[in-house]
Amino acid sequence: MTSFPQKCTAFAGVERIASGEVSEVAVAVKRHAAGDPAASVLAFDDDTGRPVDFDLRGSDDEVRARLVPEAGEPEEAPPGRPRGRPKLGVVAREVTLLPRHWDWLGAQPGGASVALRKLVEGARTVHRSADQIRQAQEATGRFMHAMAGDAAGYEEATRALYARDGDRFAALIADWPQDVRAYILALSAAAFAAEA
Repeated sequence: MTSFPQKCTAFAGVERIASGEVSEVAVAVKRHAAGDPAASVLAFDDDTGRPVDFDLRGSDDEVRARLVPEAGEPEEAPPGRPRGRPKLGVVAREVTLLPRHWDWLGAQPGGASVALRKLVEGARTVHRSADQIRQAQEATGRFMHAMAGDAAGYEEATRALYARDGDRFAALIADWPQDVRAYILALSAAAFAAEA
């Protein structure tokens, strides 16, 4: 089963036609496409800036049902008996390390899994601000490439985004279509926030 974002925004050309819960945006896209079959409609994940594709076949309720997993239904059933502690949300994955890394991890209290979880949680805490800035830049960059890649000042705006020059960025996109510009500013807000 494909996973969908919780919130997204759809555009017909440069005009925003819907924003909010993914199921409601999909229905709005379906209705817009029915009214104007030649329209170019694109939807984007509000967290990642990635394009979202909808299966618009059937009734509005059928479209909604495909986007919302039924209560208690796992997204994908694991084959056989799952490793780890699935009731706690632990997921088994393969990690490739050098022998000296495995030796160090094995010598830690609780073993390799506990040590890795502690390292990841520590890094998430220490780098949270930088991660949020990077994620906002990437989401904004994806959306800008899709919706404004041929707009005047696109390359310079992209440079300003990654240089975290908010004033220059805002000036460069000031003449872009209003709905596209507003969405870009919302996606990029964390990119220009002061680091903690």
